[in-house]
Amino acid sequence: MKTLPFWLGLACLGLALPSVAQTDADALRYSWQQFGGTARTQAIGGATTAVGADLGVLSTNPAGLGLYRQSEFSFTPGLGFSNTTTSGVGSPLDNNRSSLHIGSVGAVFTNRRADNDNTSDWRGSSFAIGATRINDFNSRFHYKGNVSDGQTFFEYLRESPATQDDLDAEYGVNGDNITTLDGLGYGAYLTNVGQDNTGRDYVYTINRSEPVSIDETISTTGSQTQYDFGYGASYRDKVYLGASLGVVRTRYNLLREYSEAEDDVNTAFTSLLLRDEVNTTGTGLNVRAGVIYRASDQLRLGASVQTPTFSSLTETYKTSLSTNFSGLQITNSDGTTSTINDAMAVTRPGESSYTLTSPFRANVGGALVVGKNGFVSADVEYVNYGRARLHADNENNTDDEAYFDEQNQAVADKYKSAVNVRLGGELRADIFRFRLGYALYGDPFKSNEVDRSRAYYTGGVGLRQKNTFLDLSGVYTTGTSKYTPFTLANNQQPLLNIDENRFTTSFTIGKLF
Repeated sequence: MKTLPFWLGLACLGLALPSVAQTDADALRYSWQQFGGTARTQAIGGATTAVGADLGVLSTNPAGLGLYRQSEFSFTPGLGFSNTTTSGVGSPLDNNRSSLHIGSVGAVFTNRRADNDNTSDWRGSSFAIGATRINDFNSRFHYKGNVSDGQTFFEYLRESPATQDDLDAEYGVNGDNITTLDGLGYGAYLTNVGQDNTGRDYVYTINRSEPVSIDETISTTGSQTQYDFGYGASYRDKVYLGASLGVVRTRYNLLREYSEAEDDVNTAFTSLLLRDEVNTTGTGLNVRAGVIYRASDQLRLGASVQTPTFSSLTETYKTSLSTNFSGLQITNSDGTTSTINDAMAVTRPGESSYTLTSPFRANVGGALVVGKNGFVSADVEYVNYGRARLHADNENNTDDEAYFDEQNQAVADKYKSAVNVRLGGELRADIFRFRLGYALYGDPFKSNEVDRSRAYYTGGVGLRQKNTFLDLSGVYTTGTSKYTPFTLANNQQPLLNIDENRFTTSFTIGKLF
């Protein structure tokens, strides 16, 4: 029996996954993160590894907490606009989605010795608590067009190796035991079972005609937010050390609606609608440590490492198949005939729990400080996505562990290490700040059929007064991916190209105390 189904795991990536089990797509989705933080951090492209004294350092290099001279509180709401363009089936279509969110919120509590207090080489320290949005799953895309019968969901059902006994067991007494797409097709009167000339069962579908109109919409919502507890200290105002504990909260929701239709009066089939819902929540933990070295008044060098994030996740899922016919005639088990005009089959609601170990991360960076006129900074981050690992929540179940071993091998086979580069700068003019940045996040896929790297173009302005600061930023992101609704043995499945652009604007209000 084929398992439930090749649905999209992450709309902006064009990945597919079964709803009833976790795959390599899940491992990548929750590991491929983006930079976040205050509007200042975002405006300089996230390049804060060696900059310090900003709440955004909690998720890059907590050693930057050691550069604080005053305590502060800041709050950063944001607004995101996503646009996707799909091509490859029918005419290109644009889709837009917007979302409100909190990009960052937190406080830093600083204790610093007076400049004339020489009783210790440890000049100051800061404790910080904050929340940073590190992943955004809000996206939507839609496509429609005409395809041949051999490119459709019907062809997927024809490839089923199921027997009559399989489908009867799958359907249950009243269709209450369905767990696969094959069972849905059988329960919604799209398929039946015959025997070939050797006596073996084979699945066949009701009659179809061409062309077939397909239409699909996929919407994803949710985010990952990291809650950090960090500490940083200054040694002789020359070396800054820091560490933080991160608690990652994950929320991901997917709604997929796929339909096929035809208008040939000579066939009974009219249309189908396949609807899939996936909801995932969970919590993870990681630890980050870092150092910044002030080589001179103008040059700072920084480095940080983050342990793998160990997450426990729970996923719920449900799939339904609705069909419409123009008087489909079926023969009952007692030999009588019935006319079917519509039908629906629904999978048994499911829930699964699993653990994910996302990859180790390492950052190095430098900042060139031009007196009180501003700075330029650069970061390089290393992440090996092929090291992400999935495990069963109950490792005593050997069948589950065998399945996850297969998926972990797929992770190692599909994904590779990547380098993320972040550049930024700030110009100061009296109480005003002007910022620009750029980041390029490397493609995590070994396959080079399409470049899936992400480019970020950033900028912003700020206003600094004695005890208050206001910052505004804009981040424009571009990326490309491919998507297919299912995989066919004939390799003729529809293939979509997806271009996604996202603009996020954030506003930070902060208070020193």
